[in-house]
Amino acid sequence: MTVVCDVTSAEDVPAAASAAVDTFGSLDVMVSNAGFPRDTTMRMMTESDFDDVISVHLKGACLGTRAAADTIRVLGTQGSVINASSLSGKASTAGQTNYSAAKAGTVRLTKAAAKEVAFAGNRVNAIQPGIIRTEMVESLRPNVLEKKLSEIPPTRFGEPEEVASVVLFLASGMSSYMTGTALEITGGRHA
Repeated sequence: MTVVCDVTSAEDVPAAASAAVDTFGSLDVMVSNAGFPRDTTMRMMTESDFDDVISVHLKGACLGTRAAADTIRVLGTQGSVINASSLSGKASTAGQTNYSAAKAGTVRLTKAAAKEVAFAGNRVNAIQPGIIRTEMVESLRPNVLEKKLSEIPPTRFGEPEEVASVVLFLASGMSSYMTGTALEITGGRHA
């Protein structure tokens, strides 16, 4: 099922959660992973570039977490919320002040929200992927790729399936006693 949703809209996000309930009868898992880069130095960054990244990454995660937790609580069930952060929320990179701030904020949001919703049996966790082999990564200059690869102990980039496996773990009962965590998927980069 496809639902169009502006993750920065306090009306759209709960409507998307309701659409899941209307279609499937419940909402068990929500993964907040909307995002994009607007990389440039802080000196050159426009206010819009900063605001847009913070709004989609951080506000979007907040609205998604709230909508999922509220929906699950009303249903009287238990569920799992997984927020996509990034290694950039821990080990910042020049030219990503907006992205790093949003991703660090997502981890802190996750930890605080986990404490707020645990009483109802709901879990909130985050993932912090490092460099994952995607079209965006593949488009980087060869010298940039080589430098980044040299920082990863297994000397390879992560695969999207490896991130999906961690998300599946956090969504499943295998992680039933985990909440407020931020799991790094980095191949040991910046460990």
